[in-house]
Amino acid sequence: MSRTAGGRTHPIRLLALLCAAATGLALTAGCSSGEGPGEAAGGVPVVEKGKLTTCTHLPYPPFQFEQGGKVVGFDVALVDLVAKDLEVEQKILDTPFENFKTGAFLNSGECDLAAAGMTITDERKKNVDFSVPYFDATQALLATRKSGITTLADVEAKGAKLGAQAGTTGESHAKSEGFDPVAFESSDAVLNGLRTGQVDAVVIDYPVVQGWLKDKDNADAFVLGQNIETGEQYGFSVKKGNDALRAAIDKAIRDAKADGTYDKLYRQWIGPLPEGRS
Repeated sequence: MSRTAGGRTHPIRLLALLCAAATGLALTAGCSSGEGPGEAAGGVPVVEKGKLTTCTHLPYPPFQFEQGGKVVGFDVALVDLVAKDLEVEQKILDTPFENFKTGAFLNSGECDLAAAGMTITDERKKNVDFSVPYFDATQALLATRKSGITTLADVEAKGAKLGAQAGTTGESHAKSEGFDPVAFESSDAVLNGLRTGQVDAVVIDYPVVQGWLKDKDNADAFVLGQNIETGEQYGFSVKKGNDALRAAIDKAIRDAKADGTYDKLYRQWIGPLPEGRS
């Protein structure tokens, strides 16, 4: 997926503004500990000594979301592996997604990497360097049960309202199919749009839909329609030319896939492994 720039203030972000001594995976809002830049294991430069600072955009379950005062999820767990290899702690900043596409927070030295369920695209490669792909993604159509919609063709035939998250590949796909989807700033807003009848169906990343449908109320109200294969792959991004960190990320991903850790985390955060990998 490619996600949106969002201006919504997350509740935990407000707490972070106090700049209390945030540690571990507690979310901060750009507060500096005053430690300054440093080096991680292997001479990998980091923007804050003893930390691997990750920019993300919340919420986007199951990849990153707040739970019990901490940010957790599939992306978070994978970056934790990188941090462990580098002998530092992961620190997470909740930032506008638009900056991920431009590399702004990486270039300004606020973050070491960006992890946000972000699709690797040629356009984005102009601004940032990507890790090896860590997730094969696809889009899905989710509709209200009362709409009777299961395909994009149904949306057109019924003259129904289609929604998507702004700035995402889901939105781009809908537009490529001739739709003018209602744009929502976050995945939460997309779901709320369905709940409140602002739209009848939405196109969004399939893993996100899987997560929503684990909730009984959502499963009762909505129906999963067609899967839309777009050939998307997610990657973590670093500042252009930061080859040392990119190599460390690539190594952590490959090691996790080789030793079974990746599959374990996939089952924990995403669900059953794709066919042929179980």
